[in-house]
Amino acid sequence: MERQRLSLDQFKRFSEFIYKESGIRINDNKVLLLSNRIRRRLKSCDLATYDEYFRLLKSRAGADEVEHFLDVVTTNETFFFRTEKHFQWLRNEFIPELAAQENPLSEPRALRIWSAACSTGAEPYSIAMCLAENKFRLRDWKASILATDISQEVLKAARIGKFRARAMESVTNPQRRRFFQFLPDEDLWQIRREIHEMVQFKQHNLVDSPPVGKFDCIFICNVLIYFDRESKQRVIKNILSALDFGGYLVAGPSEGISGMLDSLQKISPLVYRKVRATSPESDRLRPKGQP
Repeated sequence: MERQRLSLDQFKRFSEFIYKESGIRINDNKVLLLSNRIRRRLKSCDLATYDEYFRLLKSRAGADEVEHFLDVVTTNETFFFRTEKHFQWLRNEFIPELAAQENPLSEPRALRIWSAACSTGAEPYSIAMCLAENKFRLRDWKASILATDISQEVLKAARIGKFRARAMESVTNPQRRRFFQFLPDEDLWQIRREIHEMVQFKQHNLVDSPPVGKFDCIFICNVLIYFDRESKQRVIKNILSALDFGGYLVAGPSEGISGMLDSLQKISPLVYRKVRATSPESDRLRPKGQP
């Protein structure tokens, strides 16, 4: 019979494997948590021991299982408007800045926002609601939101767009009426099509190369707390390479990356701006393709 907890040697092997695959460092005090989550996969794979499961992960036949393994060992709790200051900035500074810009073109300009490590979708949907509430002010902009996560399971849930009451605590009643439909039989809140269609979900590992193209705003929140310094540096390098000049990086309060953002202009404790060394004002969200 398999023991209930990983041995210290087993914990070390699994945690090193997780770090290699995702950049996430599992703290030594998480032995019981990791043991419980791995046991879910033992049952699914009809295996009796942790060692058998580890051999599966390392084998060629276990390539698909690695994704399921990372799904269950990453933390995915999320809720709407999680860090209030982020969305205050979005509503009170970012959106007015866009709305104030003159548009010399006859067609809408592209606005691209990336929600990195989006979990089950509350963050990108929160961003989408802020934009939708200012639809008239942003009539000269065509906005798109890319939401990524390493876990296919949470992305599946995000695409479905159903949320429990716990995730909805910071959603106002007017927002609930406009952007959600309550499903009494399931006791869940379903995101409406208007918001759902603003967000594209895609699997992505933050330690890998970033998605193609430049972004005008990137949210990286409540995920890097699980990374060690080396992995954080890799992620930040990828993030900054995807951020357009004049664009903004919005960081979570517990990411531990402030010392890695010296190349950016600090707008507030949680918001940074990528500027050129010369004429920083000239690049702010210029029309795509313009010099």
